[in-house]
Amino acid sequence: MTSTRTTAVAIREICRLLKLPGIVHEYDGLAREACERGWSHEDFLLEILSAEIRSRETSVVKTRLREAHFPDVKTLDSFDFNADVGIDRDAMLRLARCEWVQQAGTVIMAGPVGTGKTHLAIALGVEACRRRRRVLFVRAADLVRDMIEARDARQLGRMHKRLLKQDLLIVDELGFVPFDRAGGELLFNVLSERYERRATLVTTNLAFSEWPRVFGDDDKLAAALLDRLAHHAEVLTSRGTSYRMKKRSLSRNAPQGTLLTQASVPPSDQGD
Repeated sequence: MTSTRTTAVAIREICRLLKLPGIVHEYDGLAREACERGWSHEDFLLEILSAEIRSRETSVVKTRLREAHFPDVKTLDSFDFNADVGIDRDAMLRLARCEWVQQAGTVIMAGPVGTGKTHLAIALGVEACRRRRRVLFVRAADLVRDMIEARDARQLGRMHKRLLKQDLLIVDELGFVPFDRAGGELLFNVLSERYERRATLVTTNLAFSEWPRVFGDDDKLAAALLDRLAHHAEVLTSRGTSYRMKKRSLSRNAPQGTLLTQASVPPSDQGD
């Protein structure tokens, strides 16, 4: 027994040196199961190596989720498709398979503020991370600000390379903050560079006819960008009233001295 324990300690130490954390974590349990079930050496080796593969896959997914910089982790399971927001559940489940990401496609989610666009965009980003894709989530205004700072620091080329490495770039809230012509051109260059090379997802509260005002009232710039984005794009349009507005309306209309129960409140705030 002492020899067995000593051997197990030595194996775990060697696995630590070889950076095999999955085996370190699973060794004791799998060793007991191997003895109880009479596994062959080959069966035990297969199980212990499979445990390491699972551990590495989990580690990669965690890294991808952290590097994506999601403001919060949202999933399709937590989205209320029964709410009248105009987004088809089957379409979202199809996009969640991430074939469009592999094909360097584009998804545009347009609609009123507060109808779930950001929630769904993050959920698709999470699915891409689960498939070990590199994802970056950024609000349009923050992206333009960062690019202006990179340009002024003569680091814009490096930033473009970093952005192009992302398998999926999610640009949220396009249209909330209009840009001057210089900012619009910087955003145009980034999105155009990804055309047919990397996948892009854009959420916006603007109709396509209103996009020129985002790009410094430059009709030609907006038209050129839309031409590129729409070529391989799937456009999803949400509708309805903001969940936050619905909640405030219910709160105002509730009889004085009463509390809104969980059942009486619309589904949880699904964001933009």
